[in-house]
Amino acid sequence: MSLAFLFPGQGSQSVGMGAALADTFACARQVFEQVDEALGQKLSRLMREGPEEQLTLTENAQPALMAVSLAVIRTLDEDFGVGVEGAAYVAGHSLGEYSALAAAEAISLADAARLLKRRGQAMQRAVPVGRGAMASLIGPKVDVALAEQAAAEGAKVGVCVVANDNNQGNVVISGDAAAVERAIEAAKALGARAIPLNVSAPFHCPLMQPAADEMAEALAAVEIAAPLAPVVANVTARPVSDPDVIRRLLVEQVTGRVRWRESIQWLAGEGGVTRFAEAGAGKVLTGMAKRIAPEVDALALNTPQDLEAFANAL
Repeated sequence: MSLAFLFPGQGSQSVGMGAALADTFACARQVFEQVDEALGQKLSRLMREGPEEQLTLTENAQPALMAVSLAVIRTLDEDFGVGVEGAAYVAGHSLGEYSALAAAEAISLADAARLLKRRGQAMQRAVPVGRGAMASLIGPKVDVALAEQAAAEGAKVGVCVVANDNNQGNVVISGDAAAVERAIEAAKALGARAIPLNVSAPFHCPLMQPAADEMAEALAAVEIAAPLAPVVANVTARPVSDPDVIRRLLVEQVTGRVRWRESIQWLAGEGGVTRFAEAGAGKVLTGMAKRIAPEVDALALNTPQDLEAFANAL
């Protein structure tokens, strides 16, 4: 069996996430304590108790999701003897790429927490509230070609690009609010359903360039090591292990497309992966993996019972 660990992105957060892990495993509690210490805030209390609107803030959701993912990985390693070095690859969706790098020990837990806090703040600062928008194009006819066609129509009045190529039937566009609105109408005319997303900023589009510049500065000051397992990067959908390349791609990721469909296709094809394990909150990536590569086993590792069953099955 060839295994790849997957790490979820923003939207998978919920109040109470990680609580059962912390209540059951000392190493999970230690992860949450270390993240609290790195950030100088009681993020673990916010994760456990809410309020939800505070947890959903980008600057909180991003490090919180990473913390849950790392709690899963540390617990698998320390309590069940299942380490990331036994995986063929790791990959994360947007902020999940930082979780993947921390899990593979390319970036320290404390640095990952601080980088994601700053990333969330930088993304929020990059575009005034109300100027940008994102929308999910869904339906059996939706693919990246349809989304690019709709985005091109929107781009006639402002910035509008494909932000997340998630899977066949689910592609996200991002840009100026007026441009995204025009792209939504174009997508509907092409047979897609379009759902405006309740996001605080237009992620993964050129409007995020100020945030990319800020992250370039932040990442330049952080030590990055070669990961224990190659990381399949969002912007290239190919594995990378060179620290300098990892640093550059993390900067490009802020404004670039999340090529998730291509990443899973590469992993299940050329990468030879036969099992995906989503480490962290929710099951979003597990569902995407099953749609992209139905021949590959995919499961989510959320609860203590999930971890035990997974370890016993290896």
